[in-house]
Amino acid sequence: MKATEGPHVLFYPFHLCHQDTLDRLLIRFQSVHFRDFMALKLTPLAGLTAFEDRMGDHLPELVAAGRIVQGYDVSGALSPEVESAVDRDLSDPVWRTWFHAALSADRRFQRGLSLEAPPASMIQGGIQAHPFSVREIRAGSGQAANIIGEGRWDYGLALVKTSAALVYTYRLALMHGLQVATDSSAHYALFERSCCREGIRVPNHLLTRVGY
Repeated sequence: MKATEGPHVLFYPFHLCHQDTLDRLLIRFQSVHFRDFMALKLTPLAGLTAFEDRMGDHLPELVAAGRIVQGYDVSGALSPEVESAVDRDLSDPVWRTWFHAALSADRRFQRGLSLEAPPASMIQGGIQAHPFSVREIRAGSGQAANIIGEGRWDYGLALVKTSAALVYTYRLALMHGLQVATDSSAHYALFERSCCREGIRVPNHLLTRVGY
């Protein structure tokens, strides 16, 4: 694909995107940047399994031409700054309402969290109003059902994963001078809410998926 003159963009919140989305991004942007899979480490003994695939694995010519840039590491333990930012998302009633709506009904949002559909225990029983924090999810890691209830812990982990992905997005964008783009309307809205609350300005683009 012929290179275009223009800004550079970071795709979020996932480490891969649909080929049609990539094609659209390459028309609009000089380069498209991708993070590696986000494997959070909640405690020294518990974390999420990393996937080593990258967007450029089957597109080496785009990597060589600088059209795809990859390798941004967002795995491991949350830094104190990132943890604080995640906790601010989790204590934001508007952010939480939008998250809950997406988790309950948005199939693309659910698939991004490796859920075909959330079990009833994750979305019922007043869970939306529970004051989650990273500390609570960390405390339940590895023994979730015994500490805070399995459904509630899974819901809290989904909150943390979603927020952390967005926090890393604006931190990477600000650090490297990138714009950001997604093809998930729910993540677009949550990112906008986080940035507005934090007083952060990052050009944010939504590519609506039609037919794929």
